Amino acid sequence: QVQLVESGGGLVQAGGSLRLSCAASRSIFNIRVMNWYRQAPGKQRELVAALTSGGITNYADSVKGRFTISRDNAKNTVYLQMNSLKPEDTAVYYCNTPGVLGDYWGQGTQVTVSS
Repeated sequence: QVQLVESGGGLVQAGGSLRLSCAASRSIFNIRVMNWYRQAPGKQRELVAALTSGGITNYADSVKGRFTISRDNAKNTVYLQMNSLKPEDTAVYYCNTPGVLGDYWGQGTQVTVSS
């Protein structure tokens, strides 16, 4: 089991940057993949970025070149650096990792981008 706690959300103007953090309750060294999802009002939750333990990354087309996912195994933390933010990036952002009996999710952190 693992508990995930997101932080770093907030209100930012278009073109600005935010860095989200996802702190895990145990070592993430052997966790196969860590993901960031987001859910905007009235929309389905979507995968934003993924990072494997081997360092392979995957991004949604809408954020490629603007967002960067990274992990610090020593701090048991995964980050999402978000640059050149757009109003359409407004959403609740969730940290996620698959588990044997089901996925683990954080409580989410709100990101609001004003135009």
